[in-house]
Amino acid sequence: MTAPSMTAPAQLDRPQVHEESAVERPWVTIVWNDPVNLMSYVELVFQELFGHSKKEAHRLMLAVHEEGRAVVSNGTREQMEHDVARCHAKGLWATLQQD
Repeated sequence: MTAPSMTAPAQLDRPQVHEESAVERPWVTIVWNDPVNLMSYVELVFQELFGHSKKEAHRLMLAVHEEGRAVVSNGTREQMEHDVARCHAKGLWATLQQD
């Protein structure tokens, strides 16, 4: 009588996981247009909160005014939650979303 042969289990086909799905996609803070704040105030808040230059803050303010929204910062979800809270504290309408 011969001993049963030991063989390795068959390799199963596994779905390929893309590296991108393993790494968290960045989040963004979006400031929305509102009928309350002056454009000059929004520009100053962008400079103060996010360190944007006067020129960049002006460009972003115009995007908010003309397009209805602008992405003002990006990073981890926690960072964007903090940025949204800071915008709210200054009276701006802001949300976050995954980029």
